[in-house]
Amino acid sequence: MSQLGSNAPSSPSTRRPIVVQKYGGSSVADVERLGRVADRIVATRRAGNDVVAVVSAMGKTTDGLLALAREVALSGEPPRRELDMLVSTGERVAMSLLSIAIQARGVESISFTGSQCGIITNDRHFDARIIEVRPHRIEDELARGRVVIVAGYQGVSYRREITTLGRGGSDTTAVSLAAALSADRCEIYSDVDGVYSADPRVVPDAQHLPEMTFDMLQEMAHAGAKVVNAHAVEWARRAGIAIFARSTFDPISDTPKETVVRANAPNDAFARSVSCDRDVAMLEVRGEDAPNRLLAALEGAALPLLAFDGAAGHARAVVSLISAPDWPATRAVLEHIACVRCDVAFVSVVGPAIASEPAHFMALGRALALADVVPLAQSFGPLRLSIVVDVKVADATQRAIHAAFVNG
Repeated sequence: MSQLGSNAPSSPSTRRPIVVQKYGGSSVADVERLGRVADRIVATRRAGNDVVAVVSAMGKTTDGLLALAREVALSGEPPRRELDMLVSTGERVAMSLLSIAIQARGVESISFTGSQCGIITNDRHFDARIIEVRPHRIEDELARGRVVIVAGYQGVSYRREITTLGRGGSDTTAVSLAAALSADRCEIYSDVDGVYSADPRVVPDAQHLPEMTFDMLQEMAHAGAKVVNAHAVEWARRAGIAIFARSTFDPISDTPKETVVRANAPNDAFARSVSCDRDVAMLEVRGEDAPNRLLAALEGAALPLLAFDGAAGHARAVVSLISAPDWPATRAVLEHIACVRCDVAFVSVVGPAIASEPAHFMALGRALALADVVPLAQSFGPLRLSIVVDVKVADATQRAIHAAFVNG
């Protein structure tokens, strides 16, 4: 008799809780780490749960594939469609190896690509958006008692083209599947044990935030924090799926150190954090009809807009470059219209009602003055105050703002 679990479908009355887990590239960077992930998935399954695990490519695989593409493209930029065909193979390697490792531990498992498990996207390449999830094959395999491993970061367009979801896309894969499966929870595993009030590598006294609302984490993600993708948080918010951000490298425990993200977080009222995004550019246009000229240029470039201000004869914008693999060509076009600076960083302090009191604007000004930092531009929203600074002072700016708003 095989040591693997039975393939007999479970009845609706014996439905197990469904747990969706996502493991980033650092979590499966080599065979040893991949084995630890397999152990964690098996432990979750044997604790009485059905498990769907979403996995990223191993380590720096995607970066290596992109480097190869640019090498063979000579002086040009590789076509986005071919990039999707190429980089989507990284997750396929990881999902297959993880499924093999789980089966070696005595638990039945099966791996699916994004298209095989029903993730339908629009037809944009390299930064597609999920428009529908049809998880019928996953549901069938869970009913047969199998763990399901899914390749993150990818799907298939309604035109049957392979697509990828952009930076952090595996988070979106996991949360969208959790919503479609009515999962009990979605666990996001990475190399950090939750969300902190700043990047601990930059701000040594950053504080762990045990819980927060969807709105705050989404604002942090938009402002550059990389713990959970902003689109993933939006999926979770709409579906009411709690996110548990944990470290892959902590011991398996019933009470892990984590950040829980949900609609109502009682201790969120005074939570604040500092985020920084270096993958940005600042554009300025002067002259007649400057705001409309700049907005038209940004629409044509399809760059995500972080901040914009304009008046007669002058307009300025801060854009994110994360979804622009062909940025050099895009920049060449934009430079005919605007002055473009890429040596900048977008630094934000995020917190409930942070922009509702003049005192907070004054505190930001004092913190920058003490650090001898002169902002190049400023913007704000209901949950954040943001500035643009020279990238050389980005770290000092984060520490100064954190001291004023979190430690202070």
